[in-house]
Amino acid sequence: MTDTSHHDDRILKMTFSSVYPHYVTKVEKKGRTKEELHEVIEWLTGYDEKQQQALIDKKANFEEFFQNASLNPNAPLITGVICGYRIEDIENRLTQQVRYLDKLVDELAKGRKMEKILRVA
Repeated sequence: MTDTSHHDDRILKMTFSSVYPHYVTKVEKKGRTKEELHEVIEWLTGYDEKQQQALIDKKANFEEFFQNASLNPNAPLITGVICGYRIEDIENRLTQQVRYLDKLVDELAKGRKMEKILRVA
C-alpha cells in the first residue's frame, strides 16, 4: 500500500463546508440535482439535509463530519479508484470515508442510476 499520510493530514484539516460547493457544482454541471446529492450524502452518513446544513454552518472538518455519522453498512461496497488510490486499500479510516463520499459524488455526476449509487441489491 502506498503511504497516504500526507493526504490523511490534509483531509483531516479540510472542512466539509469548503468541499460541499464543489460537490454541488460538479453534480449540477452534469444535470443532477442538489437534492440527489443530499440523498447520496444521507445514504452514506445518515445525516439528513438539515444536519448536513448544520455541519456546513459549523464549518466542521471531515474528522468531525464522520465522527458522529452512522456510516451505511453497505459503504464497503464502494470500490474503485479515486484520486489515484484504490478505495478498498486505503488504511486510514477517515481518508477512506472521505473517498467513499468522493466516489459517490463522482458516480452521481457521471449519470449512474441512484439504485446503483446507493448499492441497492
